[in-house]
Amino acid sequence: MTTPGRLDSTYRAESLQRLRDGVDVLVIGGGVTGCGIALDAASRGLSVGLVEQRDFSAGTSSRSSKLVHGGLRYLEQFNFGLVREALRERALLLDRLAPHLVTPLPFLYPIAHRVWERPYVGAGLTLYDTLGGLQPSVPRHSHLSKSAALRAFPSLRPETIAGAIRYHDAQVDDARHTLELARTAAAHGAAMLSAARVVSIARDGDRVVGARISDATDGTEHDLPARVVINATGVWAGLTEQLAGVETPIVMRPSKGVHIVVPRDRIDASVALITKTATSVLFILPWGRSWIIGTTDTTWHHGLSHPSATHADLSYLLDMANASLTSNLTESDVIGLYAGLRPLVDTEGLSESEISREHTVRNPLPGLVTIAGGKYTTYRVMAEDAVDAASEDLFPGRPDLLPESTTATMPLIGAAEPEDVLRDVAEHPGAALVDAEHLDRLAHRYGRLLPELLDVVAADPVLAQEVPGGAGTLAVEIVHAASHEGALHIDDVLTRRTRLYLEAGDRGLVAARHAARLMGDALGWDDATRSREVSRYQQRVAAELEAQSAPDDDEAAAIRERVQDPRN
Repeated sequence: MTTPGRLDSTYRAESLQRLRDGVDVLVIGGGVTGCGIALDAASRGLSVGLVEQRDFSAGTSSRSSKLVHGGLRYLEQFNFGLVREALRERALLLDRLAPHLVTPLPFLYPIAHRVWERPYVGAGLTLYDTLGGLQPSVPRHSHLSKSAALRAFPSLRPETIAGAIRYHDAQVDDARHTLELARTAAAHGAAMLSAARVVSIARDGDRVVGARISDATDGTEHDLPARVVINATGVWAGLTEQLAGVETPIVMRPSKGVHIVVPRDRIDASVALITKTATSVLFILPWGRSWIIGTTDTTWHHGLSHPSATHADLSYLLDMANASLTSNLTESDVIGLYAGLRPLVDTEGLSESEISREHTVRNPLPGLVTIAGGKYTTYRVMAEDAVDAASEDLFPGRPDLLPESTTATMPLIGAAEPEDVLRDVAEHPGAALVDAEHLDRLAHRYGRLLPELLDVVAADPVLAQEVPGGAGTLAVEIVHAASHEGALHIDDVLTRRTRLYLEAGDRGLVAARHAARLMGDALGWDDATRSREVSRYQQRVAAELEAQSAPDDDEAAAIRERVQDPRN
């Protein structure tokens, strides 16, 4: 048996066999919602399998604004229920479920018009605080004078503000959180299988009874029987329903959100910033050694696997940021860039920014549940609702036999306050080999799972060193990603298991060769495989940089789609 929650080759082989034997619930989609569903269902005592065509969190769930928040702008849409629900989930993540990965983040909301804007925004934030509960997990908002606002955010253009309001939300490492959800589901008995693309959905008459997958690791196909299939494929939800033969599949309207990354020293501030734009909101967020600036909100009409940022997106975000900042950011400051697709359920007559972020659950066929829409913050509620919707198929005539969800009280397997983790590992022989700054960073990223890395370092101290060109990433993190976290390709590690792709400046090109050596040692790659992995990664980066210079989505998509994920 493998270590509970460890996603290695032995676990993968065991998972495939369990899936072939049949499960109660088969989840399609390994994003935050799908992994949340797998955990919810497994913790209720159901046999569960999950299949993901690429990598855990490869889509939208690794390309968010990295925020756990209620959504201030949803108050203006009078969507109080969604805000209340999101703020409740924010509190659970901060206090219980993932305190190592979800942390409070102070924001500054600049005020340009002293007379009317301060009371207007202040009233909204009072409501925001109130919806957060009587004992909020973050401090309540406070009003700042112009001079106090500039002390907190010296890079603000003084001529654009009359003051500010300071409030708190929370920040999450989205890709690592989704991965830890997957590991927690595995620890509760779920069979989690990445690199497994659904090629057809099986039916017995009108009823869905499982799916057929293609295993990208060896090209074999397998039939996976299931009592219920849950479609948690995000922007692919309609296409997945088509595979099942749904006559009127759900219609999704993918909305592209682009973010850029600039070095930390280019903006002088101790808090995050949020301002409204004509079509969306602008976030300027601290992120490790960098700042993340986003986002856009435009319809995407091209391939769903590789949404591409364009030169127009880049220019727009720089213009919006420079309208508020004295930093005079230019394209040469941009060290990272990413684009994701919001899984919006199409609503006729509404723009992308107006479409509700509430989720939709439906049963288009017996044995098939689809969940779509929603926000990253509310993934746990979405998961609970999706499993509840499967109750009639699981227990015909007696849906009450399905146990209630317990995930609101179920911490992720790494959940701990980082300070407690550091105290607990102080005497670990591997801890003495890692300097204090790195040890603190690792405690915030791995929580209670940190001893897994320290065990490796203790056995091979050279792995405590930084990877050349790795933006502070340690060699042990790459090895651990391959040995414990199910990483199968270089881009799994550089773009999701670590922050290297966003923060290295060269998108990880220097680090890729070192990653190939480290991963190869862990996964048994020969020289040809290592070279092929590096070449694929270089081609991907080159395509994304070229697409970034394209004038529009059409040209950018054509450039990016020249280089496909090896699992596709």
